[in-house]
Amino acid sequence: MKPKLALLKRSTLAASLIAVLLLPACAVKTARTGAAAPAAPAGISLEYKMPAGRALTYASDEEMGQVMDVMGQTIDAHTKSGGTFTFVAKGKKDQNLLLGVTIDDMSMAITGPMGDQSPDMSGVKGKTFDMTVSPLGSEIDVSGAEAITYTTANGTSDVASGFKLFFPDLPGKPVKVGDTWESTAGLDRKSDGMNVRLDFKNLETFDGLETVDGRECARIKSQVTATISGTGSQQGMDVAMSGTGKGTNTWYFDIKDGIYVKSTSDMTMEMAISVSAAGMTIPMTMTQKGELTLVPNK
Repeated sequence: MKPKLALLKRSTLAASLIAVLLLPACAVKTARTGAAAPAAPAGISLEYKMPAGRALTYASDEEMGQVMDVMGQTIDAHTKSGGTFTFVAKGKKDQNLLLGVTIDDMSMAITGPMGDQSPDMSGVKGKTFDMTVSPLGSEIDVSGAEAITYTTANGTSDVASGFKLFFPDLPGKPVKVGDTWESTAGLDRKSDGMNVRLDFKNLETFDGLETVDGRECARIKSQVTATISGTGSQQGMDVAMSGTGKGTNTWYFDIKDGIYVKSTSDMTMEMAISVSAAGMTIPMTMTQKGELTLVPNK
């Protein structure tokens, strides 16, 4: 068997990679379009409205904590990330919305028993790409974001995952307060040596109306369940992971202007990391909190 210190280091490397893979996915969006529950004719129709030239800037803030039990020793790690992103409407592409995206700022700080493992994100600042979104919020094409990369302690990653799940999906039918609908989301994340799959299932509820920064908004609450699976190799050792999670997400949508205004999310995942060469399975609890807000026009 490998010395204990080496196992701890390799296990921590795997956990750090998990943080890099998961954080952008959990930070903002946890839903995909599902069938809306039947609503009375008086229900409200929700749809994104992005006339050419409209510019929206969002600020995000996320924190993730990880606690692992490795050979009887507790290991804590913490990841904090955030950024600001501007979306400019370029008009229609077929029946969908073409948006130009600028990464105004992006940062990520990762700390743990191996010290500071924060990636240098300066290279992504100011980068731009186009994405296509349906009027109901389905991200149809975010391939341009895959070319925007940064280097982590475990290899190279890109910014695409956070934008693949950026806009909450709308029900597609008129809804009234109290109506519910189910939705799902899936995301594949690849980085050097690891492939990770995340799946989300959500029960969405039109919870009520609320004024946010002067905007009349639909308040939607989501009960979220998640599963994660992944395999790969770290420093020549095969690594596999699996787990489940539960959480909540509350988001706000400007009914009149058709604008995503704000969201807050909270999730806990219980996971297991298997290192076959060492004959060990490492339990890990991950907690994540995130907030996204529309920056008021100056």
